[in-house]
Amino acid sequence: MINKAILVGNLGKDPNVRTTESGVAVATFTIATSERYKDKDGNQQERTEWHNIVLWRGLAEVAQKYLKKGDRVYIEGKITNRKYQAQDGTDRYITEIVADQMQMLTPRGTGGGGGYQEAPIPTDEPPMRRTNESYSGASMVSEPPANGADDLPF
Repeated sequence: MINKAILVGNLGKDPNVRTTESGVAVATFTIATSERYKDKDGNQQERTEWHNIVLWRGLAEVAQKYLKKGDRVYIEGKITNRKYQAQDGTDRYITEIVADQMQMLTPRGTGGGGGYQEAPIPTDEPPMRRTNESYSGASMVSEPPANGADDLPF
């Protein structure tokens, strides 16, 4: 069985980066993807979908350092669903993409748009490894927590 999502979209807000009790960085943010089509009358329409993204460890730290609202990113990961309790005690459900690969697609010094981010790839983090090294953009892989537990502080 395969559970894989590949998205290219723009950040809806700056990444929210937290550290778990065990000291692991986790970033959350949303990205928007848009689809253009013609309706039955031939009018151009656009539909935007919002996706919740979760990055762990080194990818979370890269997101905190280099990503901001409006930036375009390539995200690859698995689709997950989780249940949590809202402040009023009701059960809520959320669908997220837990990313294991990310490429920054916004040119440095601009907000939104195409091109590739010329950002250094940190190499001092053991959980991270380089991919697509001949590629001009930054591309990284990060694994979720080793024990597989959802160690989110919220």
